[in-house]
Amino acid sequence: MSKKIIILGGGPGGYVAAIRAAQLKAEVHLIENAKLGGTCLNVGCIPTKVLLHTSELYQSILHSGLMGLKPNKIEIDWDTLIKRKEEVVSQLVGGIKSLLRSNHVVLHNGRGTLIDDHTIRIDGKEDLYGDAIILAVGSVPVSLDFPGADLKGVINSTEALCLPSLPQSMVIVGGGIIGIEFASLFASFGCKVTVIEQLEEILTETDGDIANRIKQQLNTIGVEFKTKSTLTEIIEKGNQLTAHFICQEKKHSITAEYIMIAIGRKPNTSNIGLEKAGILMQHNNIIVNKNFETNLSGIYAIGDCNGKIMLAHAASAQGVAAVEHALGYKAAYYPQTIPSCIYTNPEAAGVGLTEEQAKQQGLKYKIGRFFLSGNGKAIIENNGTGIVKIIAGEQYGEILGIHIYGPRATDIISEAALAIRLEATEDELISTIHAHPTITESITEAALSLKGMAIHQKKQ
Repeated sequence: MSKKIIILGGGPGGYVAAIRAAQLKAEVHLIENAKLGGTCLNVGCIPTKVLLHTSELYQSILHSGLMGLKPNKIEIDWDTLIKRKEEVVSQLVGGIKSLLRSNHVVLHNGRGTLIDDHTIRIDGKEDLYGDAIILAVGSVPVSLDFPGADLKGVINSTEALCLPSLPQSMVIVGGGIIGIEFASLFASFGCKVTVIEQLEEILTETDGDIANRIKQQLNTIGVEFKTKSTLTEIIEKGNQLTAHFICQEKKHSITAEYIMIAIGRKPNTSNIGLEKAGILMQHNNIIVNKNFETNLSGIYAIGDCNGKIMLAHAASAQGVAAVEHALGYKAAYYPQTIPSCIYTNPEAAGVGLTEEQAKQQGLKYKIGRFFLSGNGKAIIENNGTGIVKIIAGEQYGEILGIHIYGPRATDIISEAALAIRLEATEDELISTIHAHPTITESITEAALSLKGMAIHQKKQ
């Protein structure tokens, strides 16, 4: 007799878990109170990348004279762009519905509340009993409580995706991945962008070499950074907003059309019955073990709601691991192979340890760097802006981390993830023949650089 799996949440963790459970012959019920696809598909990864793709094309056309083109007047049709974003999202949501249907997953539209270790109640009416429950409830933007927080032009990342027109100016509070991607997006369209960040640097979870290059590149398109700065209040002045902040004990202010709060996200774990059911929590995070099982046997928590790593692909991988464990299979999950991507122009991506993390762990390591000014395909695509950086163990040359800033970085990083998964060494990267001309050749060159043998880079 097949087991019955109930999944609460239809985001990239929940719907992937549902399909995997169905493949393993379980009876699967998926509960979602909004649109399938969760934050990533509806108000996160996908819609932002639609806009960022157009912003990249816009910048390419603006500078296409260097590439032998003479474009006529180019304008941004904001309404058409927003419509395309909605069409892409709608197409993908429809695709998920079709996938669930083809796998015979039963979809319930409504709000689910955990009643006990086997039961979820939908909209306070219908009770669903399952052999196992997967909590995949995602996350919500973190808000700040300060004077002026409720003013009309103070927005979050969700609201920034559906502005009525392209803003002329914007202040972004938060220099993490979300804030930096939006800074790149709006600045590329000609919007005057200022980023306020409380810490000393932006992108503190990113390898320092890469973060510094992103900051420098954003400077060239007009983004200003106010680091070591704390927002204190926002005041409305006509159609503009003035953000007041403190930097190095001095008061400053910036006026803009919109002020976007992008200080991160938190697990969406309120009011779904967790405490009453006896689920252990740490702050807003659901505590789980290595199999993503909570303290209640048979109840799992995957994705953003467990607070381990808030990335869509991590949620999907956790969902697969959780249902496999719930159904008696040996699950495989390798967190060290989870890439982190930043969709600026050019892109950035990393997997494994950053140099800062290697230092903190007291590891003996060496660094290989290859600048994309020595890569033919990169010169063709963006005049050679970027770098590949490899961190390897000093004694055996095992790959500890790879970080890329340049064209197609978010695609190329999967090669790096595979190298770490297979415990590859610098010699194995070097002996893997890469096609020419490609950006991926720079992986080989960076590996050669670990030995001081890069072919297309001058000796230091």
